[in-house]
Amino acid sequence: MEKSKNMKFKSKIATIGSVALALLGLSACSNKQQQSSSTKIPTKITKKTTVTFWYSLTGTSKSALEKLTADFEKKNPNIDIKLQSQGGNYSDLQAKLTSSFQSPKNLPTITQAYPGWLYNAAKNKLLVNLKPYITNQEIGWGSFAKTGIQSGLWDGAKINGVQYGVPFNKSVEVLFYNKTMFTKYHVKVPTNMEELKTASQTIYEKSKHKVSGMGFDALNNYYMLSMKEKGYEFDNKLDFASAPSKAVINYYADGVKAGYFMQAGTQKYMSTPFDNGQVAMFIGSTANEAYIKQGLNKKYEYGVAARPSKMNVQQGTDIYMFNKATASQKSAAFMYLKFLASKSSQLYWAQQTGYMPANTSVLNSDVYKANKDSKIPAILGQTAKNLYFLPVTKNATSAYDQVNANMQTILAQAGKKASWSNAITTGKAKLDASWKQ
Repeated sequence: MEKSKNMKFKSKIATIGSVALALLGLSACSNKQQQSSSTKIPTKITKKTTVTFWYSLTGTSKSALEKLTADFEKKNPNIDIKLQSQGGNYSDLQAKLTSSFQSPKNLPTITQAYPGWLYNAAKNKLLVNLKPYITNQEIGWGSFAKTGIQSGLWDGAKINGVQYGVPFNKSVEVLFYNKTMFTKYHVKVPTNMEELKTASQTIYEKSKHKVSGMGFDALNNYYMLSMKEKGYEFDNKLDFASAPSKAVINYYADGVKAGYFMQAGTQKYMSTPFDNGQVAMFIGSTANEAYIKQGLNKKYEYGVAARPSKMNVQQGTDIYMFNKATASQKSAAFMYLKFLASKSSQLYWAQQTGYMPANTSVLNSDVYKANKDSKIPAILGQTAKNLYFLPVTKNATSAYDQVNANMQTILAQAGKKASWSNAITTGKAKLDASWKQ
């Protein structure tokens, strides 16, 4: 009996040993697979390789991209970057991408895009996960920390938690104000939303109702950021008719009704009434500075300040890569993306275009802040510390657009001094439907 037990015990030990060896074998095999998968990324381009890049840029932005591309090709003679413009606006590029998703072979190697455009492309596995390239010691940076790009920008280029994009032409919102008027009416530059309201009321009263104090360019950004600061994410659980939501809506609508706030309305962008002296300040993208320089009435001087809020919105596109590319094309494309994200490229890009440097060390550098042609670099670092972005979830883009439509309707009612309570109720129904479509 004891002998039988010993035999069973030895048999069990042998079995355990066999399993352990098998597991070790599997582990070794797994390690080999991981090693082989990491070596699948070519780290040198020895043969002529072509990378196609779809983009939508005009003017100085297009010229700057062409210059940077030529510099990259000079340093990498085996890589040919074919820049292919898809029209002068983002809607043209989005339409071209959407139609090409039906025939993936027609897609480029890389594209400029907002992540929301590519939600279904990611779902259908058309995109390349760039994390293995980013963390690769040879072709990449080795880690995200070593990229010099803040995590908020990297997170904004993720879809379903996967790093599909590299931050590219990014911007945030800032406060543009009429320095001449502020001096005339003895108004201090506001640093929070309550001060913003008070300053607007003061300007409206002291100008004898000839000048509105303030307006927001992107109504959906205004709503989304205001709700985020109250602790609410922009998702399908958001109740447009809730008490916190009504407080955000009424802050702006009450001001429009009273006259001290303004809605762009038919003028489309707040820079137009700002340039004409109809409004003393507005919150909008940093890209507005170029238009202000061109159109501002000669008797006015403008100033730029940090957005008077705890958080800011990150805007602009990233660059994404498609799976249809060969291994060499993917590596060549990534080398190009890494070049565009480098310190020297980001400094040149920011100085030429007015976009925010994605590289934090450039953003905070004395060289960038000393730019005499722009008032934005000096204040950009302090207003780009806490960034929020439109979450990349199903129908988020449609919902975001619907919020803009809702706010336009509500503010139009406020401008007529009519009630907007029904517009909030209707807006809730439309927003809920946009999440469910």
